[in-house]
Parts: sequence; structure tokens; C-alpha cells
Amino acid sequence: MNRKVILTCALTGAGDTAGKSEHVPVTPEEIAADAIAAARAGASVVHIHVRDLETKQSSREVAHYREAVRLIRESDVDPVINLTAGMGGDLVIDPQDPTTQMPGTDLVNALDRLPHVEELLPEICTLDCGSLNFGDGSNLYVSTPDMLREGSKRIQTLGVRPELEIFDTGNLWFANVLVEEGLIDPPPLYQLCMGIPYGAPADPALLQAMVNMLPAGAEFTSFSIGRNQLPWVAQSVLAGGHARVGLEDNLYLSKGVKATNAGLTERAVSIIEDLGAEVATPDEAREILKLDVQVPHEGVRL
Repeated sequence: MNRKVILTCALTGAGDTAGKSEHVPVTPEEIAADAIAAARAGASVVHIHVRDLETKQSSREVAHYREAVRLIRESDVDPVINLTAGMGGDLVIDPQDPTTQMPGTDLVNALDRLPHVEELLPEICTLDCGSLNFGDGSNLYVSTPDMLREGSKRIQTLGVRPELEIFDTGNLWFANVLVEEGLIDPPPLYQLCMGIPYGAPADPALLQAMVNMLPAGAEFTSFSIGRNQLPWVAQSVLAGGHARVGLEDNLYLSKGVKATNAGLTERAVSIIEDLGAEVATPDEAREILKLDVQVPHEGVRL
């Protein structure tokens, strides 16, 4: 298997994990330091969420993104920067009165999920391609077709590459519609997210079925969460895709051994190389994804 594999490190995510591991970065300085360490360990791409400094929970604070990105860009490494644009889709309802929003709700429109992307112009940002019952309870992630069309148009206008986050086959179906409608510039980049309740199970046969649904010329990464994360690096590469690891999705390097982002990256590099592939450098990742030819479309506000 003589090919280049883009390796993403998802540094911190939005989950309630900072209290479960001391290695989960919280401040912009910690997030940037982990991004730099992951890049030195071999990550082609770093995927960034930010967190509230007091509660350590997820945040949409533009200043935190600004500082983390500044520190990475001023460092001696140059990973592809991928900023989440998924925050602002959380709806928690009272199951006895679904018209009542409960604590934990953070629901804004498509454009209000993008101010940090508009300011910082990362090479990649995420686009969550559908709504989902997010785990047990009454927490929903909301991303409707109308919202996705509006968001994808704005991202396209900015000249940023959207990473199409796919949590189930219906998400993939609609992402393909966005591609068909010309709202996603080539090559479309898909992230097949497996094992997240209650989306697509971490089943290799299902992964292959989803890969079979991808349009011609698409690039894809797949990942799974928890103890399946590192085995899924091999699963994704063998299916023809790229790979992702990081503390967003998994806190352990092995049973009982807490991971760091750099440690997970190093392990993923070893898995990829053991399969006979090579990890792409950041510049090789840019070439594969044609990031160097992404330009703002007409009407961009800078």
C-alpha cells in the first residue's frame, strides 16, 4: 500500500472530558501546545474546538480560537488547521414539554456558527451534515437542509474547504446533494464518524457501504470513538481513506493508560506505516486536498 495518508489529530472536542483526563487541553495556550506537539509527532492536520476557561465546557468564543490559531501559526510547525463549525447546534428539550429548551441548549443559525471561520480563514472547517439524536436523554444536534445550504454557501464564499461530517447514511445522502448542487468545491472531503450514539455503528461492513456511496473524486477520513479509535485507523486506511485520532474521541492509549494527543498521533503513525503507507506531511495534505487552490468566491466579506 504505497500511498499518502492524511492524519488528523482532534485535540479536545466538545464533550465533558476535561474532568476525566488531565491531558485534555482547555486553554488556548494548552490547545495550541497540543497542536504543535501533535504536528511534531506526525499529524498532517489539527482539528480545533475551544473551551470555556472556567467551566471547561465547550465554547464558541472567537477570542479563544484567535489565540490558539495565532500560537500555532507562529510556531515552528505548519499543520493544516481545521476549525470546528459545529458548535451552536445543541438542543436539549424537556421530554414532557418538547417546546421547552433545557440547560445545555446552544442553538444558533447557520451563519452565527461561523464568525471564527470568517475572521481566521482556516484551510478547513467542519460542516455537520444532518440532525441527530445525540446519545441518551433528550439532547439533539440540529443541522437542517436549509441551514446546511446557507452554511455551505458562506463557507464556499470564504474559500475555506468544508469537511463534511457524516454521522449516518442520511447525512451522507444529503452531503452528496450539496456536492451535486455545486455548493462544495472539488475534491469534496468527507469525515465518516462511526460509533457515536445514535449515528452509524462502528461496523466495517457499514463503513464500506458508506464508502461505496461517496462521489467520484472524493477524499474521506473515518474514525471511531473510545477503544475502537486506534484499530479504526487501520480500518479507515484499508478502506482507502485517511485517519483521525485525538482526545476529542478517546482518552486512552491502552487499557488503564491515559493518552496524550502526541501519544495517540505517534501510535497512529506506527499503524499507518505498518500497513505500508506513509503519513502525509502538511504540504502533501494541502496538495491532496487542493487547499493551495482554494480561493474566496465572489462576494466574500473580509
